[in-house]
Amino acid sequence: MTKRALITGITGQDGSYLAELLLDKGYEVIGMVRRSSTLNFERIAHLQDRITLVPGDLLDEVSMINLLREHRPNEVYNLAAQSFVQTSWGQPVLTGETTALGVTRVLDAIRIVDPEIRFYQASSSEMFGKVQAVPQSEETPFYPRSPYGVAKLYGHWITINYRESYDLHASSGILFNHESPRRGLEFVTRKISNAVARIKLGQQDELRLGTLDAQRDWGFAGDYVEAMWLMLQQDGPDDFVVSTGETHTVREFVELAFGRVDLDWEKYVVMDERFMRPAEVDLLIGDPAKAHQVLGWKPKMPFPELVHTMVDADLDELTRQLGNAR
Repeated sequence: MTKRALITGITGQDGSYLAELLLDKGYEVIGMVRRSSTLNFERIAHLQDRITLVPGDLLDEVSMINLLREHRPNEVYNLAAQSFVQTSWGQPVLTGETTALGVTRVLDAIRIVDPEIRFYQASSSEMFGKVQAVPQSEETPFYPRSPYGVAKLYGHWITINYRESYDLHASSGILFNHESPRRGLEFVTRKISNAVARIKLGQQDELRLGTLDAQRDWGFAGDYVEAMWLMLQQDGPDDFVVSTGETHTVREFVELAFGRVDLDWEKYVVMDERFMRPAEVDLLIGDPAKAHQVLGWKPKMPFPELVHTMVDADLDELTRQLGNAR
């Protein structure tokens, strides 16, 4: 029997990599997209003839119920959210509606339509925020430091509540930062890799950043979606930290990125207070021991390769655009 999976947020970085993984495993993949004037299919353009795109919205539970009734997925991966921390300060209520209450609407639709559906919730290391222990494991207390982190924490706890109250196979992946060439330009890693490519090609002369001392546990998104899938293949549901267990500073990312194109980063990087967060999170570093032991999952791409891959991809794309423009 062919398995069928529904992915919310399929047009995002993780959604596109997860869709690729599931297609490779023989799944039928359904992607939920909002009806909006600015739909961006760029990340899934190469997959569009192999997936079914259907309209739906995390703000509208009826649309979720109808979608589940019509397509009858075996697995639901909830990756849709207002997913940018900085934006959550400017749009805290919308962030709560989608990133927090949106999870409840999906879970409730599953409870009503088919409680046998296996559910994956995209939780986030931002829930740890003002960290209470280093490194952070599944047992570390949460202390979110942004409306996004708070909304993700609601989504995390409502998943646990539905799992325990209605006996759903509902798991959460507490994913630490994961990047790729498909990362949005609003995220610092892609902002850096894109700027490096533009500076190398003479299209930009400086890169403005907030703190260079922020430390993150950065992995490759393509590795992390495998952990999502593995969670839904287990006999029972659970929560897992997914991370590399290594930490690197923004400065290290910058050094590697500029080094890839033989430039001295100190000549181009400008500190800019506009990019400082109202409340910065402390040292985020995950302890992925449980994911290693239970899921048999380990990240494959090392940090320097991740940075180089992102810079190379941006260089290739910008060079292609320049060639087309000539």
